[in-house]
Amino acid sequence: MEKFYFEKPSLTRKEEAIEYLNEHVKYNSEINGHGGLKKMLSDSSYTYEKWLENLVLIQDKEYAESINWVPSSTFFTIRKSDNKIVGMVNIRHYLNDHLKKISGHIGYGIRPTERRKGYAKIQLYMALLEAQKLGLDKVMIDCIVSNVASEKTIQALGGVFGEQVYDEVNDYTLNNYWLNVDECINKYKDIYEQYIYRGDE
Repeated sequence: MEKFYFEKPSLTRKEEAIEYLNEHVKYNSEINGHGGLKKMLSDSSYTYEKWLENLVLIQDKEYAESINWVPSSTFFTIRKSDNKIVGMVNIRHYLNDHLKKISGHIGYGIRPTERRKGYAKIQLYMALLEAQKLGLDKVMIDCIVSNVASEKTIQALGGVFGEQVYDEVNDYTLNNYWLNVDECINKYKDIYEQYIYRGDE
């Protein structure tokens, strides 16, 4: 059985993170949950090191709000068996007016070659554990209406449909879902806890 854990991005993962980005480009796949790492693809002056610095800054409430955002935490999802980055998660600590409509609390993605293995559900469960640590009672997650796989993942963890909104910037329609953090964790822990590596095994 494969096991997984969250890891805060660091310099030691630089080459792997760039490989992760490039895999999405190769498969012409949208990158989600990247916490700004995607900017490296469009801005040659934006380095991995700069991204790491920004991840530290964005956790500070005053700084985040000064750039019209909110504090957030970003994680690599690591598969223990081969020490590989299989996904990424970005968790917003609370919502501003924009995030209440678009993006919500949690952004997440699995690299193209590791999809359809059930990893997204495990990763979302792990994200709920982090949300619980932040004291969040409920979290909002959205997905593009055409992204059936993502919608099924959210529903599988207890997501309840909230509303449908149109994202004018990206020109697509989103479905917003809400999850009760404690209830979802308690309901699905027997399924997903077995996949989490906690460093004591």
